[in-house]
Amino acid sequence: MVFQPPDPVIVRVIEPAAETTTAADILIGALGLTGVMLLAALLLGGLLGALLIGIKKLRARYDLEPLPDSEALRVTPGLPLTSSSSASLDR
Repeated sequence: MVFQPPDPVIVRVIEPAAETTTAADILIGALGLTGVMLLAALLLGGLLGALLIGIKKLRARYDLEPLPDSEALRVTPGLPLTSSSSASLDR
């Protein structure tokens, strides 16, 4: 018995045709991405605005308003200096 090699198998690899990208495809993709970003910005802006309004209403309800800057810094025009303030200025 003589061993005979099998017939060779020839395989042709045919690449699929690449789709061409048109200017319209690029514009539609860009507009879609811009729309998604716009919706995300509107949603996050609305959430942040609602959060800030909620905080302001809670502060008003429980009387938790922070001191105005003029009182925190003790800068109030028209009020005379107190004795402790004038004593420190005399030194």
